[in-house]
Amino acid sequence: MGATLLTDATRSELVSRSRWLNLATLAYNALEGIVAIAAGTVAGSVALVGFGIDSGIELAASAVALWRLNADADHHRRERAERLSHRLIGALFMALALYVSVDAIVALWHRDEPRASPVGIALAAASVIVMPLLARAKRRVGLALGSRALTAEAKQTSLCMWLSVILLSGLLLNATVGWWWADPVAALVMVPIIAREGVEGLKGQSACADGCR
Repeated sequence: MGATLLTDATRSELVSRSRWLNLATLAYNALEGIVAIAAGTVAGSVALVGFGIDSGIELAASAVALWRLNADADHHRRERAERLSHRLIGALFMALALYVSVDAIVALWHRDEPRASPVGIALAAASVIVMPLLARAKRRVGLALGSRALTAEAKQTSLCMWLSVILLSGLLLNATVGWWWADPVAALVMVPIIAREGVEGLKGQSACADGCR
């Protein structure tokens, strides 16, 4: 659906839907961050604590998306907010790439061997289910609105799902076969993908694989 062909009523409905999706993401990430940091502290897991910090970055990205949505009613404010929020989300991607890199390298350097964390495993499994549902819904709305910023924020939610997969794999491998290094190594593989999205956002390039029509 082309963004220029949207009626005011349709656009308003899409903005409302996007706002609720971002509020749901904010609520889930807040809970995710609190549980991850608490469970990571108990288990001595750098990966879990780091995952909780990542939830804070996700909270910031959703807040930027909400700010962008609040400017949608006015065309001129919308265009300015679109450009700025896209770059802000790009910067958050770079912060996420930096966090993952430092967290993984520190874990490898110190040979951190956390205790098994059933709570952490349950949290990561829940995020693997919840995050792709939110990401797909937000991406559909972002594409319908023709918003690169909102689509980039949806991509960040999707990347959070992949980080959840990595965390879950690392926690399970550590709990079952003692491969403590599996999580940080897998996390380092994600860094170039995350950083590429950040560079595109900072340059103001499209975050859509098939274009933000």
